[in-house]
Amino acid sequence: MKKSLLLFLFLLGFITNAQLNDEGKTTPVESYQAGEWFQLRLHYGIFNASYATLSLERDTLNGTPLFHAKGYGETTGLARWFFKVEDYYESYFDAKTGMPYKFIRNINEGGYTKNVEIDFDHRQQLARVNDKKKKTVNNFSIEPNVQDLISCFYYLRNFYPEKKLAINESFDINMFFDNENYVFKLKYLGVETIDTKFGSISCMKFRPIVQSGRVFKEQESLTLWVSDDRNRLPIRFKADILVGSIMADLENFKNLKHPFKIIVD
Repeated sequence: MKKSLLLFLFLLGFITNAQLNDEGKTTPVESYQAGEWFQLRLHYGIFNASYATLSLERDTLNGTPLFHAKGYGETTGLARWFFKVEDYYESYFDAKTGMPYKFIRNINEGGYTKNVEIDFDHRQQLARVNDKKKKTVNNFSIEPNVQDLISCFYYLRNFYPEKKLAINESFDINMFFDNENYVFKLKYLGVETIDTKFGSISCMKFRPIVQSGRVFKEQESLTLWVSDDRNRLPIRFKADILVGSIMADLENFKNLKHPFKIIVD
């Protein structure tokens, strides 16, 4: 996986009280609505490293009504002098099933650039990858019920398993990113109350299994917290890297579908 700062931030969105349902299963939208917007602040020690925002709106694609999510991340302050990042992500996904139709990734990370559009054909189980930088178009096989980086966030917020996860229980999700399929595995650690700029918030705590040695110290170096309410908002993540640790916190939000629950003593 690439070293995108925004990718680390959106890992937060993978962590909800959810598992993948059978392909094609639908459910009413319960956790989000058009107009939702939120911002995350990533910091390294006392220094702000970057901000990331994610917004959602109604749209159409080839005449099909759907949701259109837009993500943007950038480094700020001193971090921008050392490593300039400007990342744009977009996903068009079905409003009922959550299945992605189109994914866009246009990034500039310290001079490393990528501009890719992916069109999903779930019936044929193919992803058409248009690499605009390299001027190539290729088809790749995809797994059933596969998600892109952004659609996954909303899919897991809205589809729930029939039973609750037990502490230390793990689940997998099929992802397609860049030109490959991979399985992302997460472990549920229970409920924890954390202090934030908004007050004390009850959160579900998760730990993804990541590749160790290249960026992270160990396979379980990432910890993530998601609000334990109907919004399922990412609240915080902490990543222990080879030198120190990185944290991201929810900074701002608006137009949530449900009340944001803060614990009052």
